[in-house]
Amino acid sequence: MPQDITVSFAPHIRQPLSTRRVMLDVLIGLIPLVVAAGFYFRARGLILIGVCVVWCMATEWVCNLIRKKPGSLWDLSAVVTGVILALSLPPALPFWTAAIGSVIAIGVAKMAFGGLGANVFNPAMVGRAFLTASFGLLMTSWTVPATIDASLPKVGPENIVDARTQATPLGWSKIAIKDGAGADIYSERQFVSTVTGNVPGSLGETSVIAALLGGAYLLIRRTIDVHIPAAVLLAAFAFAGIAHLVNPDAYVQPFYHLTSGALLFGAFFIATDPVTAPLTRRGMWLFGLGVGAITLLIRVVGKYPEGFMFAVLVMNGLTPLIDKLFRRVPVGGKPRVG
Repeated sequence: MPQDITVSFAPHIRQPLSTRRVMLDVLIGLIPLVVAAGFYFRARGLILIGVCVVWCMATEWVCNLIRKKPGSLWDLSAVVTGVILALSLPPALPFWTAAIGSVIAIGVAKMAFGGLGANVFNPAMVGRAFLTASFGLLMTSWTVPATIDASLPKVGPENIVDARTQATPLGWSKIAIKDGAGADIYSERQFVSTVTGNVPGSLGETSVIAALLGGAYLLIRRTIDVHIPAAVLLAAFAFAGIAHLVNPDAYVQPFYHLTSGALLFGAFFIATDPVTAPLTRRGMWLFGLGVGAITLLIRVVGKYPEGFMFAVLVMNGLTPLIDKLFRRVPVGGKPRVG
């Protein structure tokens, strides 16, 4: 038997599909979110997506030149990273800031580790984490959608809402509860606004309908497994439900957590990254449960209203351990030690 066989990095496609085809499916799944971003945030949102995609592709091209490796632009992975990064950003973020995040996502989080399949952490989330740490004020300034519902609660100092910016739904809940409004502060009409996407937030996290449509496409196409999204949402719902039962005046209902913030968008498009998520079914469940629990832990206990980015990066770091814990044992054999 030949001894010079080289096994490539993950993702290892088990069906007759190329990496390019998988990435194309992800891009098709992201279309509803991109359309929603354009509808609610107009041309500004679409241009921001374009900036991230261009800079991600340019960074990968330069890195390939430096490494003298075959070009990987046409596998579309850089495009996917650019779109996901953009959808995780505030609509009014300066374009130069988005460009920096794109360079970090591809140059540091992906290519520095060896390219697609060798990275430990989700590149888009690394780029966003860098921007959050470096430009905190810009990353927490939320543009009011062009179609904003005037009935949304006005909370904060003296109940003044700026004409251009406003807190996200998760931010509203923390401020309102702190000011003594109670956890049950949203009417049915306001709840509908959070589901359709007519609220301030990152480009891709405001519309529940768009996230569900895109996620359903990926599941139907079998581009992703159901285990990670199901585990993320189950853990988040359980954590939020327990918190609400313990103190219903301090913590909002679990359904509100599921329809607010990056939870649905992240469960389908970020946590399911085949490179940075576990390989086994049990590992996927543990990974997803961890992402959902940490997200809600940060939302409920921490001062930061959204915790999905941090949850994914923490669980990305634990993925090698999870894979080792649940590695398959060959028939009649034993798992390797080390």
